[in-house]
Order: sequence, then structure tokens, then C-alpha cells
Amino acid sequence: MRMRRILGLALAAATLAGVSAVGAVSAGAASSPNISRDECTAAGGQIVSRPYAGDACALPDGTKPAIT
Repeated sequence: MRMRRILGLALAAATLAGVSAVGAVSAGAASSPNISRDECTAAGGQIVSRPYAGDACALPDGTKPAIT
């Protein structure tokens, strides 16, 4: 009985660790990648200046990735 409880807790902890790792990876992938000035204008975007945050590219789809 005690062994089942320990194995169940170990399985639950491993599952939570796996879910946390997947969430961290998908959150990193969801953030906007940086773009260059040339790529911005080639994609039909406009370069906009953001106070204290540098320049960004306002793309036609509404996203505003940072300019590198």
C-alpha cells in the first residue's frame, strides 16, 4: 500500500515537471522574434519608435516585433 502511494506521487511529480517544461518552451516560441529593418520594409511594415524600448516594426497583420 505504501509503495503504491510513493509510486503515485513520483508519477504525479514527473507529469507536472513535463507539463512545466512544455509550457516554458511553447511560451518562448509564442513571443515575437526580432526582425531587421530591411526585413520589416520588405514585409510591408513601418518602423515605429517606442519610448524606452527602441524601434519596432508595425507589420500589416498587427504584430510589432522588435528591430535588431
